[in-house]
Amino acid sequence: MSNVNLAVVFYSMSGTNYQLAKWAEEGAKAAGAEVKVLKVEELAPESVIEGNEAWKNTVEATKDVPVATSDDLEWADAIIFSVPTRFGNMPSQMKQFLDIQGGLWANGKTINKVVSGMTSAQNPHGGQEATLLSLYTSMMHWGAIIATPGYTDPVIFGSGGNPYGTSVTVDQDGKMVEDVEGAVKHQAKRTVTIAEYVKKGQQ
Repeated sequence: MSNVNLAVVFYSMSGTNYQLAKWAEEGAKAAGAEVKVLKVEELAPESVIEGNEAWKNTVEATKDVPVATSDDLEWADAIIFSVPTRFGNMPSQMKQFLDIQGGLWANGKTINKVVSGMTSAQNPHGGQEATLLSLYTSMMHWGAIIATPGYTDPVIFGSGGNPYGTSVTVDQDGKMVEDVEGAVKHQAKRTVTIAEYVKKGQQ
């Protein structure tokens, strides 16, 4: 069984990426990993959140989820990021979290972390692939090892076939269009497995 520490770090406004994070946790635990599910700090004004029912409900639903810290990243052998798409890029909340990890990066603490990303958008071509690529650009600077799902399992095709990372379309009612639970769990297991290879190789 794996002895990998996995941090699942998400930002969620309507609850979709929180659900993806929970599925990733299940998949990783089934693969034997020690898992922490963590959110990044919310930057939006409370007045804006209060005016959006879904956003307000997500803040309430995730109120007991710990906020991710640099210590969590240092603890982790692997990290799965789950973020919605914002104009083909990651949201500012996740970007800020990455931007304040300069100390960790400068001390070589991000080197060889195994990382993978998941995302969501309101339509099938709403920037999912670009969002994951933007995340992975930062990870290249970290010296991290990017573990994409590729087409390593038939479940990838059933969930929309995104080789960069699981992505899901969310309709106007906030419901997921594709069935991605299996793809998320496969991606989590693959990330943990690769992290296990890396960890053993460094021992």
